[in-house]
Amino acid sequence: MSTQKGNSSRSRPQKHQNRTAFKNSLHDTSQKTKEINAIQVNNVCQRCKDIIEWKIKYKKYKPLTQPKKCVKCGEKTVKKAYHIVCDPCGQKTGICAKCGQRKDLIIASTVQQSMLQQDPEIKELLKSLPERKRRTFLRFMAKNEKEPLSENKEEILKKLEALKMDGEEHLEEFSSECSSDNE
Repeated sequence: MSTQKGNSSRSRPQKHQNRTAFKNSLHDTSQKTKEINAIQVNNVCQRCKDIIEWKIKYKKYKPLTQPKKCVKCGEKTVKKAYHIVCDPCGQKTGICAKCGQRKDLIIASTVQQSMLQQDPEIKELLKSLPERKRRTFLRFMAKNEKEPLSENKEEILKKLEALKMDGEEHLEEFSSECSSDNE
Protein backbone atom coordinates (compact mmCIF):
# COMPACT_ATOMS: atom_id res chain seq x y z
CA MET A 1 0.00 0.00 0.00
CA SER A 2 1.44 3.39 -0.99
CA THR A 3 0.13 5.20 2.11
CA GLN A 4 1.68 2.67 4.49
CA LYS A 5 4.03 4.30 7.00
CA GLY A 6 7.65 4.01 5.93
CA ASN A 7 6.82 2.50 2.52
CA SER A 8 7.77 5.17 0.01
CA SER A 9 8.21 2.95 -3.02
CA ARG A 10 5.26 1.67 -4.99
CA SER A 11 5.16 -1.92 -6.15
CA ARG A 12 2.68 -1.51 -9.01
CA PRO A 13 2.00 1.05 -11.76
CA GLN A 14 -0.90 3.47 -11.49
CA LYS A 15 -4.24 1.78 -12.03
CA HIS A 16 -5.84 4.08 -14.61
CA GLN A 17 -3.47 5.18 -17.36
CA ASN A 18 -4.33 8.17 -19.54
CA ARG A 19 -4.54 7.06 -23.15
CA THR A 20 -4.76 10.54 -24.67
CA ALA A 21 -3.41 13.91 -23.61
CA PHE A 22 -5.74 16.48 -22.10
CA LYS A 23 -7.12 19.02 -24.59
CA ASN A 24 -8.65 22.11 -23.07
CA SER A 25 -10.76 22.89 -26.13
CA LEU A 26 -12.07 19.38 -26.78
CA HIS A 27 -15.59 19.86 -25.41
CA ASP A 28 -15.56 23.62 -24.84
CA THR A 29 -15.39 25.62 -28.06
CA SER A 30 -16.55 28.91 -26.56
CA GLN A 31 -15.09 32.28 -27.49
CA LYS A 32 -13.65 32.69 -23.98
CA THR A 33 -11.66 29.46 -24.30
CA LYS A 34 -10.33 30.54 -27.70
CA GLU A 35 -9.21 33.89 -26.25
CA ILE A 36 -7.48 32.18 -23.32
CA ASN A 37 -5.67 29.76 -25.67
CA ALA A 38 -4.47 32.69 -27.79
CA ILE A 39 -2.81 34.50 -24.86
CA GLN A 40 0.88 35.29 -25.37
CA VAL A 41 2.71 35.21 -22.02
CA ASN A 42 5.44 37.85 -21.92
CA ASN A 43 7.29 40.25 -19.57
CA VAL A 44 7.66 37.47 -16.98
CA CYS A 45 10.51 35.18 -15.94
CA GLN A 46 10.78 31.63 -17.33
CA ARG A 47 9.35 30.00 -14.19
CA CYS A 48 6.29 32.27 -14.12
CA LYS A 49 5.82 31.77 -17.87
CA ASP A 50 5.77 28.00 -17.37
CA ILE A 51 3.25 28.34 -14.54
CA ILE A 52 0.86 30.51 -16.55
CA GLU A 53 1.18 28.29 -19.63
CA TRP A 54 0.39 25.25 -17.47
CA LYS A 55 -2.75 27.01 -16.19
CA ILE A 56 -3.80 27.76 -19.78
CA LYS A 57 -3.03 24.23 -20.97
CA TYR A 58 -5.02 22.48 -18.24
CA LYS A 59 -7.94 24.94 -18.16
CA LYS A 60 -7.07 26.43 -14.76
CA TYR A 61 -6.49 29.99 -16.06
CA LYS A 62 -9.02 32.51 -14.76
CA PRO A 63 -8.86 35.83 -16.66
CA LEU A 64 -9.39 39.12 -14.85
CA THR A 65 -12.79 40.78 -15.12
CA GLN A 66 -11.51 44.17 -13.93
CA PRO A 67 -8.02 45.69 -13.88
CA LYS A 68 -5.98 45.24 -10.68
CA LYS A 69 -3.74 47.75 -8.91
CA CYS A 70 -0.07 47.76 -9.83
CA VAL A 71 2.20 47.41 -6.79
CA LYS A 72 4.73 49.86 -8.26
CA CYS A 73 2.63 52.78 -9.52
CA GLY A 74 -0.59 52.16 -7.57
CA GLU A 75 -2.80 52.66 -10.65
CA LYS A 76 -5.40 50.15 -11.83
CA THR A 77 -3.40 49.17 -14.90
CA VAL A 78 -2.74 45.42 -14.41
CA LYS A 79 -4.93 43.77 -17.07
CA LYS A 80 -3.41 40.28 -17.08
CA ALA A 81 -4.36 37.59 -14.58
CA TYR A 82 -1.76 36.49 -12.01
CA HIS A 83 0.34 39.65 -12.58
CA ILE A 84 1.12 42.16 -9.82
CA VAL A 85 2.96 44.77 -11.89
CA CYS A 86 1.69 46.52 -15.03
CA ASP A 87 3.68 46.10 -18.26
CA PRO A 88 5.17 49.66 -18.36
CA CYS A 89 6.39 49.45 -14.74
CA GLY A 90 7.75 45.95 -15.26
CA GLN A 91 9.70 46.99 -18.35
CA LYS A 92 10.99 50.16 -16.69
CA THR A 93 12.24 48.42 -13.55
CA GLY A 94 13.20 45.14 -15.26
CA ILE A 95 11.26 42.91 -12.87
CA CYS A 96 8.96 39.96 -13.53
CA ALA A 97 5.34 41.12 -13.79
CA LYS A 98 4.10 38.07 -11.88
CA CYS A 99 6.56 37.39 -9.04
CA GLY A 100 8.20 40.83 -8.87
CA GLN A 101 11.78 39.52 -8.81
CA ARG A 102 14.69 40.66 -10.96
CA LYS A 103 15.26 37.80 -13.39
CA ASP A 104 15.77 37.29 -17.11
CA LEU A 105 12.46 38.26 -18.67
CA ILE A 106 10.74 36.60 -21.61
CA ILE A 107 10.00 39.44 -24.03
CA ALA A 108 7.27 39.23 -26.67
CA SER A 109 8.40 38.16 -30.12
CA THR A 110 9.19 41.26 -32.16
CA VAL A 111 8.38 39.44 -35.39
CA GLN A 112 4.78 38.85 -34.38
CA GLN A 113 4.40 42.42 -33.14
CA SER A 114 5.78 43.83 -36.38
CA MET A 115 3.49 41.55 -38.39
CA LEU A 116 0.47 43.03 -36.62
CA GLN A 117 1.52 46.54 -37.59
CA GLN A 118 2.12 45.78 -41.26
CA ASP A 119 -0.04 46.78 -44.17
CA PRO A 120 -3.24 44.82 -44.92
CA GLU A 121 -1.90 43.34 -48.18
CA ILE A 122 0.65 41.21 -46.34
CA LYS A 123 -1.92 40.28 -43.67
CA GLU A 124 -4.33 38.97 -46.32
CA LEU A 125 -1.61 36.95 -48.02
CA LEU A 126 -0.58 35.45 -44.68
CA LYS A 127 -4.17 34.45 -43.89
CA SER A 128 -4.44 32.60 -47.20
CA LEU A 129 -1.33 30.48 -46.49
CA PRO A 130 -1.52 27.15 -44.67
CA GLU A 131 0.07 26.94 -41.20
CA ARG A 132 3.29 25.28 -42.40
CA LYS A 133 3.95 27.94 -45.04
CA ARG A 134 3.01 30.71 -42.58
CA ARG A 135 5.62 29.48 -40.11
CA THR A 136 8.21 29.28 -42.88
CA PHE A 137 7.45 32.91 -43.69
CA LEU A 138 7.71 33.95 -40.02
CA ARG A 139 11.15 32.30 -39.83
CA PHE A 140 12.14 34.24 -42.95
CA MET A 141 10.93 37.46 -41.29
CA ALA A 142 12.85 36.68 -38.08
CA LYS A 143 16.03 36.18 -40.10
CA ASN A 144 15.60 39.54 -41.86
CA GLU A 145 14.05 41.52 -38.98
CA LYS A 146 17.04 43.89 -38.66
CA GLU A 147 16.14 45.57 -41.94
CA PRO A 148 13.17 47.98 -41.95
CA LEU A 149 9.98 46.81 -43.64
CA SER A 150 9.90 49.66 -46.18
CA GLU A 151 13.30 48.67 -47.66
CA ASN A 152 12.57 44.99 -48.27
CA LYS A 153 8.80 45.01 -48.89
CA GLU A 154 9.23 43.78 -52.46
CA GLU A 155 11.36 40.87 -51.25
CA ILE A 156 8.74 39.97 -48.63
CA LEU A 157 5.93 40.05 -51.19
CA LYS A 158 8.00 37.87 -53.56
CA LYS A 159 8.57 35.33 -50.78
CA LEU A 160 4.86 35.27 -49.90
CA GLU A 161 3.84 34.82 -53.54
CA ALA A 162 6.44 32.06 -53.98
CA LEU A 163 5.07 30.22 -50.95
CA LYS A 164 1.53 30.62 -52.21
CA MET A 165 2.40 29.46 -55.74
CA ASP A 166 4.44 26.53 -54.39
CA GLY A 167 1.37 25.17 -52.65
CA GLU A 168 -0.80 25.55 -55.76
CA GLU A 169 1.73 23.70 -57.97
CA HIS A 170 1.72 20.74 -55.60
CA LEU A 171 -2.06 20.79 -55.62
CA GLU A 172 -2.15 20.76 -59.44
CA GLU A 173 0.37 17.88 -59.56
CA PHE A 174 -1.69 15.92 -57.04
CA SER A 175 -4.95 16.48 -58.94
CA SER A 176 -3.35 15.39 -62.24
CA GLU A 177 -1.99 12.21 -60.59
CA CYS A 178 -5.40 11.39 -59.13
CA SER A 179 -7.17 11.82 -62.49
CA SER A 180 -4.64 9.55 -64.25
CA ASP A 181 -5.11 6.87 -61.56
CA ASN A 182 -8.89 6.91 -61.99
CA GLU A 183 -8.67 6.28 -65.77
